[in-house]
Amino acid sequence: MPKTVKTPAAALNALMAEYNLNVHSLSKGIGLSPSAVRLLSIGKSKITVSTALRLGKFFGKTPSYWMDLQKEADLIEAGKDKKLAAAVNRIGKAKKNVAAPKVKAKTKAKIKSKVAAKPKKKTTLRDKRKTAAKKPGAKPAARTPAAKAKSAAAKKGTRKPAAKKAAKKAVRKPAASKKAVKKPVAAKKAVKKPAAKKTSARKPRAKKA
Repeated sequence: MPKTVKTPAAALNALMAEYNLNVHSLSKGIGLSPSAVRLLSIGKSKITVSTALRLGKFFGKTPSYWMDLQKEADLIEAGKDKKLAAAVNRIGKAKKNVAAPKVKAKTKAKIKSKVAAKPKKKTTLRDKRKTAAKKPGAKPAARTPAAKAKSAAAKKGTRKPAAKKAAKKAVRKPAASKKAVKKPVAAKKAVKKPAAKKTSARKPRAKKA
């Protein structure tokens, strides 16, 4: 067997000569039809994955050996095609993605000045209490005398509507006196009782002897 084999057909013919095999005996050995084996030996049919597995098992070679031979043969045939070669020559090379443009120092300074120009919010007592409450184990902020006076005045202002409600309830009391006037109606019903006594006062008639 020659050392350098370019086509799979030449490699197959060399192995068939080494093992004294013909088309029929090889077709029985690998489980293909004689016509398929004949086309492989001539070079008119390409070696597929299934045929590579069959030939590799029969001749004791790896399937990649037969697939590599087929790849080399395909590349040689493609190089002979002029139209394909012209189309390949027109294709340019891929370029790496260009890095993003760097920000100028002036624009960075403008951004920093805008951030610095933003006024900070004033922190009130409520904000301080909220932040103190969020911290674990923190004590509530102490109230100032002015804040205590404001809270006391607010509480007094809220109590005034309660006095108005009490005044409204006092105004509604005459409605109860109207209900008390209806009591003499029950007294009239009690006057009718003597009428029932007249029926029960009848004397029994004396029996005839």
